[in-house]
Formats: sequence, structure tokens, C-alpha cells
Amino acid sequence: MAGLYIGSTTGYSGKNMIVMGLGLRLQKEGFNVGYMKPVGAMPMEVDGKLGDEDAAFVQDVLGIKEDPELVTPVVVTQDFKVKAFNGKMDGLLDKIVDGYKTISESKDITLIAGSGSMYSGKYCDTDAISVIKRLGTKTVIIDRFQKELKYDYLMMMKEHLGDLLAGVILNDVPPHFMEEIKQLLGPALESKGVKILGVIPSDPLMGAIKVGDLADRLGGKIISAHSKSERVVESFLIGTMQVENFMTHFRKKKNSAIIVGGDRSDVQLVALEGDCPCLVLTGNLYPNDIILTRSEVLETPIIMVREDTFTVAKKMDDILSRHKLRDAIKIKQGADLVSENVDFQFLKQELGLK
Repeated sequence: MAGLYIGSTTGYSGKNMIVMGLGLRLQKEGFNVGYMKPVGAMPMEVDGKLGDEDAAFVQDVLGIKEDPELVTPVVVTQDFKVKAFNGKMDGLLDKIVDGYKTISESKDITLIAGSGSMYSGKYCDTDAISVIKRLGTKTVIIDRFQKELKYDYLMMMKEHLGDLLAGVILNDVPPHFMEEIKQLLGPALESKGVKILGVIPSDPLMGAIKVGDLADRLGGKIISAHSKSERVVESFLIGTMQVENFMTHFRKKKNSAIIVGGDRSDVQLVALEGDCPCLVLTGNLYPNDIILTRSEVLETPIIMVREDTFTVAKKMDDILSRHKLRDAIKIKQGADLVSENVDFQFLKQELGLK
């Protein structure tokens, strides 16, 4: 009846991917896996009860069916926040412990998914550190590379959790940073007692989004080549420069949506002919007929949005770095990345799994 808490240094660090990857691999090895997400921030009605959207999705992937009120004993709604800030929410940790006891009964291993960062929920005493210490479970902390790694944070977590910290997983690490981890950061973390359980490399597919979903998230509309809304966007390029300079950058960026003003038909045409997955036209300006015709012929969707180019680029950056893991192809890819890059042998040893 082992338990493993999976937390992270920030939100959107890949907790669902890691939880699903660990769960699928352990199931494949014959272990009976349980799952819970003590605190949910995405309220959703499941079988007439209040549950969490992420928790329901992960259970579905792992083929697990449990009472949503046990899986996610604490669901954060606006009403919940008002009561919590007024000090009217007591006994939340007790509810989490009761849920864990019921779910983990007869399971070989129960995966406990965190919400937000390790400090999220402190206002109502349901932060990760409080939950982990109350449950007494081993813990894995994910740190996603975002310009750098949060090594100070990880060292502090070792001080807070002591032997309960089984190790850390460094996620979404670009190729150019691998050597620094190997030569510098890795040994520094290990010297402080922080075990690196795995380094998961960046994978363009994991941050990709379909054109149709992108249009929804940007609050725009597809105005051409509607049948190709399933095309995949992995990154973006801003087309504000001169055409010659744009072409140089464009050739290096595969599967990039091109964000460009609705009045820049020169850049629009180059992008269409270069087979970009879609054009995002800003300023609520319709393209001319030549662009619309080429878009239909080349089957490249055009998304039209109201905001200016800078605002759209900022939105796009947030969307691509915070896109939910939902597509079957991404789940398989994520599970493979976890299986190939995490030290399962050490982890099973820490959890007493044989």
C-alpha cells in the first residue's frame, strides 16, 4: 500500500503527463495502481457529484473508476474560496486522509497528483507540503525548464521534506541545457541530497495544438480552409519584418503558425507558399482575395483575430506553454518519454515495490 505524491515547482509543469506515464508503466508491470488528486481547481460534475476535470481525465486514461468525492475531496470553487478566506473551512486535511485511506486500500501503489505549485493551497492548509507530511508518502517534484531550472527551490524542498523526497524530475529540457545538468546542476543537486530521477527532453509534439483549438483559445475565427482545422501548430513566428528577413527565419521554424497583420499580404503569401500550418491575421483585417484563394488551394487555414500582433503573440506564448494534455497521440508520446527517461528501478526501490 505505497503512496507517491507528484508535485511541481509551478503550475503547468507536466504533472498530468508524469502521473499518466508513471501509472501506465506501473500497470504494464503488473501493479494495481490507484489515483487521487486531493485538491482540484477545475470543478466538474461527475455522476452527479462534484469532481475535478483533470482527475476525471487521468482516471479515464488509466482505466480507473472511483468516487469523485474520494478522488478529489477538496474542489476549489468561488464559494469555497470565500469560505476559506473567512476561516470557515476546517477539517480539509482529514477529508484528504480519509479519501486516501479508502482509495489506497488493496492497491499496490497510489499516485497522488498535486495542484499548482508546492505552496498552492496554503490559505486553507491544503498545500502540498502539508498534505505530504500528513499522508507520510514519498514524493517526486517536477521542475519544468523555463529559461532556467529552479534549483534553489528544489534544495529547499529537500530541507522541508527530508527523506520523504524520493527525487526530482526535470521536464521539458532543451538539448543545449543537457550538458549543464550533467556537468554542473546535477552534481550540485545531488550534493544537497536531491536525487535526479529523470531528465525529460523537450518534445515539440507535447506543446503542439490543433488549429481549431488555437482559434478558440485566441478568441478568433477560421475564415478559410475550414476542413484543415486539425493541422498541428508547434510554435509561432511573428511576421512583422521585411520579407527577406522573414524568409530566413521561416525556413528554420517548421510547423509554426505565422502571426501577421491583416494588411501584410506580402508576408502572408510567402507563409502560405511555404506550407505553414496556419496564418493568424491580427487587427480584425480581412485578407485580400488572392490570399483567400491561395489559402483554399493550399489548404492552409487562416484565423482572424481582433487584437494587435504583440497581444496575440503573448497569448500564443501562454497557450503553447500551458496547453492541456488531451490528445491520444500526446498521451502516448508523453508516456513513452516518462518510461524512457525516468529511473523506475530506483523509484520502485524507494516505494518498496517488487
